[in-house]
Amino acid sequence: MIRALIVDDEPHAREELETLLRQTGALEVVGSCANAVEALKAIRRTRPHVLFLDIQMPVIGGFELLAMIDESVMPHVVFVTAYDEYALKAFEEKTLDYLLKPVEPERLRRTVEKIRGALAASPHPTYATSSLERLPCLRGNRIKLVPAGEVEAVRSDLAGVHVVTAEGEFFTELTLKVLEDRAGLFRCHKQFLVNLDRIDEIAVLETGQGEIRTLSGRSLPVSRRYLKSLKERLDL
Repeated sequence: MIRALIVDDEPHAREELETLLRQTGALEVVGSCANAVEALKAIRRTRPHVLFLDIQMPVIGGFELLAMIDESVMPHVVFVTAYDEYALKAFEEKTLDYLLKPVEPERLRRTVEKIRGALAASPHPTYATSSLERLPCLRGNRIKLVPAGEVEAVRSDLAGVHVVTAEGEFFTELTLKVLEDRAGLFRCHKQFLVNLDRIDEIAVLETGQGEIRTLSGRSLPVSRRYLKSLKERLDL
């Protein structure tokens, strides 16, 4: 059975699509999400084979969400849209397929055949994605979008990944790998990334490790593994 995850901000659209997917007999709906942050969490938890993704969503749209998914868990993507002008864009982004709302059962049947063929070729596709300009973080029951340029560092611990700014720290569903690859952050330690533009000074310790002080006065470790590449990057 093909595991499918639905992402759409409209409850009625999610329910309607879930019914159609179940009626195919080929798809198991493992989750239904109303926004990108819910989707990131659900993708890691359920590991869907295919994502049925609405393009037009408030706050974080479908194309922006694609850039936030770690390649190691990237599902095949079928865009679902009510707007014809986005159809060509979907193919330019090299997604598997697109469906126009309202979804027609016969058109969905052809999409299912495409999904089967794609899964036989590769379980995790690689899509062309843009860089991340905004990082979705959780602040209570709200989503805070932190501009990438305002990030001083990112750290991970047993509780998850935390975006560090001069204003404070915020939890995010994004992985260190995604932030390193797509948000312009530099890895200085297994558990830390740093914004090179926010470094005030670097101290080389007797242990061969380093310590970064950011513009707001925070201290970050630099492991021996990354110290040389960091100094090269900064022409030190």
